[in-house]
Amino acid sequence: MGDTSRPRVLVVGSGFRFTSGISYYTCRAANALATRTTTSVLLMRRLIPRLLYPGRRRVGVRVHDLAYDASVPVHDGLDWYWGPSLPRSLRFVRRQRPDLVVLQWWTAAVLHSYLLLAFTAKRRGAKVLIEWHEVQDTGEVRVPGVRAYTRVLMRLLLRNTDGHVIHSGYDRNLLLANYPLGDAPHVVVPHGPYDHHAAPPARRAEPDVTNVLFFGVIRPYKGLEDLVAAFDSLDDGQAARLRLTIVGETWEGWDAPLAAVARSRHRDRITVVNRYVTDAEVGRVFAEADVVALPYRRSSSSGPLHVAMGTGLPVVVTDVGGLREAAHGYEGAILVPPRDPAALAAALLDATSRRGQRFVDVRSWDDVVDGYLELFGTARSRLDPIGKPS
Repeated sequence: MGDTSRPRVLVVGSGFRFTSGISYYTCRAANALATRTTTSVLLMRRLIPRLLYPGRRRVGVRVHDLAYDASVPVHDGLDWYWGPSLPRSLRFVRRQRPDLVVLQWWTAAVLHSYLLLAFTAKRRGAKVLIEWHEVQDTGEVRVPGVRAYTRVLMRLLLRNTDGHVIHSGYDRNLLLANYPLGDAPHVVVPHGPYDHHAAPPARRAEPDVTNVLFFGVIRPYKGLEDLVAAFDSLDDGQAARLRLTIVGETWEGWDAPLAAVARSRHRDRITVVNRYVTDAEVGRVFAEADVVALPYRRSSSSGPLHVAMGTGLPVVVTDVGGLREAAHGYEGAILVPPRDPAALAAALLDATSRRGQRFVDVRSWDDVVDGYLELFGTARSRLDPIGKPS
């Protein structure tokens, strides 16, 4: 093993070929680790066959501005079908000689690769952590056989795991209800801040109008149709004080929210950008927003919530899943019950009084790194000086 004061850490997560929130998280977490450890990154490159991916039109298109620190070696990467990418990836792992491997978990598409990487890391004496972003993706659960496949292989992966990073007590309970974690230690650490999109407020053509932003992929659990219903319930005078901006890419064929927009009696007060936007555009739409509305019906966590808090904007967010914990301590959060357009409408009107205010995000990447290193120290302490189980 390496120097315990500066361990060698390998982060395994999503690359930018199939860009998602986990792509950004992997980059931010690795860059934070690099300030205190010797860090390298192995990226999952081709996650699934392109035709099966909901955002297939943008696969391979660069939409991000975020970059890995120059001190972080990055291998991009390992493909779902392995092929030549597998021996190259394993060579990269051997060259990096990690003491600790952190697997970012969000999709069953990487499970077979994670299992092999965990076997490889353990055989070379490394400790393995899983950082949980989802127990299982909601879309994958509906695919025949995927739930059973995940349960079988996940049990094998868990036998080769030394600890778990979890982002909320809600996720911890959900995880314990689904998988036997044994005696592996865990830490609950809030998601790190997404403050890389922060920008000064932009000047707008309607300075007295409150611009409400919905941001993120449009999926059944996101509850966007509840937000459209809430906006539609406003009378003409109330609606004149607001503008609703929807920026997101439709997934899983979920067109109900945009059909509701087309029927809305306030259609002229709603702007829709139905695609995955670049980082430059993200910065612009948040700079033009006064309030962010996230009406999820279920959620473990939310990248858009952390982007909103990173920009300091007021956020109307449903009190569901792990979102209350994710927003804890953020004074700009307004919590409302899920599936309740009336409560959403009242919160939007209340949020107009917060237009122009900015709030402090209390989240820290140092806390995330502390969690990794705490678990690493705990895992190492389970061995006696000659490397045998105590």
